[in-house]
Amino acid sequence: DHQTVVVTSDELLGVVNNLKLHINSLYTLLSNVTGVDLIEMQYRFAVVYELLSIKNNQRMTIKVFVNEVTPVPSLVSVFKNSNWWEREVWDMFGIFFENHPDLRRILTDYGFQGFPLRKDFPLSGFVEVQYDDSTKKVEIYPLTLTQEMRKYNYENPWLQ
Repeated sequence: DHQTVVVTSDELLGVVNNLKLHINSLYTLLSNVTGVDLIEMQYRFAVVYELLSIKNNQRMTIKVFVNEVTPVPSLVSVFKNSNWWEREVWDMFGIFFENHPDLRRILTDYGFQGFPLRKDFPLSGFVEVQYDDSTKKVEIYPLTLTQEMRKYNYENPWLQ
């Protein structure tokens, strides 16, 4: 049995807390948090939470749609494991989680610029990394592209 609920960022913390503690739901396991980049939409990002009620054998998906500047409340106070999930979403998409205890990069290097899972992030990145045998160091160079950057059409061809 699977249900999907869409909530605002203001409602998220209360809804998730209620779903975890209410005797009729008991969604006690947060199994996944991910982001989706919906470029050129009113709300650019969707944050998707997957909850599991082991007692009732039910799953629930909760979706929150936000723009680039609206923060999403952190669920670390309700589910401790959301700490890592939210850090990953922050690192890949740049979605800010309000009141997160340790919001820093987790998958990319600390000096990394940009958010690699955003659809407007260049496929080749911004820098080139090479190992130099003569200096025995890893060197970072600005990326030089041999052709112009392409403009992509984000319209879905199957909906025409």
